[in-house]
Amino acid sequence: MFVSTQSAPPLHKAGLMGILQAMRLSRLLDVLEAAAPARLAESWDKVGLHTGSPRQQIRRALLCIDLTGPVLREAASKRCELIVAYHPLIFQPVQRLTEGTSSGGDLLLELVRRKIAAYSPHTALDAVTGGITDWLCQGLGKGQSKVIEPASCESPGCKIVTFVPQEQAVQVRDAMFSAGAGVIGAYSHCSFSHPGMGTFKGSMGTDPFIGTPGRLERVAELRLEMACRSRKLAAALAALKSAHPYEEPAIDVLQLQAVSESRQGAGRIHTLDQSVSVATLSRRIRQLLKVKHLEVADAGQRMRRIAVCPGAGGSLLSPLSDVDALFTGEMRHHDVLSAKQRGISVFLAGHTQTERPYLPTYRNKLAKATGSAVQWIVSRADVAPSVVV
Repeated sequence: MFVSTQSAPPLHKAGLMGILQAMRLSRLLDVLEAAAPARLAESWDKVGLHTGSPRQQIRRALLCIDLTGPVLREAASKRCELIVAYHPLIFQPVQRLTEGTSSGGDLLLELVRRKIAAYSPHTALDAVTGGITDWLCQGLGKGQSKVIEPASCESPGCKIVTFVPQEQAVQVRDAMFSAGAGVIGAYSHCSFSHPGMGTFKGSMGTDPFIGTPGRLERVAELRLEMACRSRKLAAALAALKSAHPYEEPAIDVLQLQAVSESRQGAGRIHTLDQSVSVATLSRRIRQLLKVKHLEVADAGQRMRRIAVCPGAGGSLLSPLSDVDALFTGEMRHHDVLSAKQRGISVFLAGHTQTERPYLPTYRNKLAKATGSAVQWIVSRADVAPSVVV
């Protein structure tokens, strides 16, 4: 439980200097967004501002992984007006704001009392170029990193384009909808049409729906187009042809390209210039994270292609078939066992141990963006909840 104090601590010399500089929180949110764009966060995540007013003036900000009681007391003692906590304080619905609750309600109550804003970048900071995951890759050795697209992101599929007489456009459109075409994200029945003039000339022996064989015809048509997922393509084309009045309808199928920048995942595949042993990779990880111990499942082979994800990255392995190792924070026992049976070595450093060492780098980036207006402080009270003994 967080115990509030009535009197604020004295302002130290650094604080007196900092009182001449400040940045409105609304402007500071733009800086934080630029460093870790929210559009890159996982759909289930709760990134962004959790407490505070955009009108607040911010002079000092504390960086941490977990916003706990000791971290909040540290922020208060250092007169910080903002805490940037990597893990969201508000993740599950908060049932009540009372002292003594273990769901974060007491911390939220104290943040509001002290007028301390709280912000979380979480998985957006994992996914952004130069973020936590890229930083982890750099510590593994020279090589090239590639983004692992989220497994939850389905291929954008294709776009079907056809040309149909205006009077029959509705029946063709509805038939394609019924076959599963026209779905974009959470929206169905999505299509676009534009009028134009179509021409055709059927050879002798044809049976055109409009006009006469051997004569050039001009028909008012609609260009009808809609997106279609790959697994629905065959059914959508069959429905189009069945509903279309023409013997030989004009159909274009355009393959769509995923725009990875808007939804790139937190995972990377880091391909080393030279393969390494388990012992070598273990040593590099320990040096990078400044930890004494790792949990390692040795699959018995040298490694070159390494999947990397901070925190809990076990779910990355399911769709991957061509990696030699996974480096992450934690995994379920049976996932580790399955990986080893597939010939994939696993390196586990601890959940927050793969995240907390990045905070000085994050601080430097934010400090560069805000100049002398804001003093950025890495928390000393922010520690892993458990240790190896």
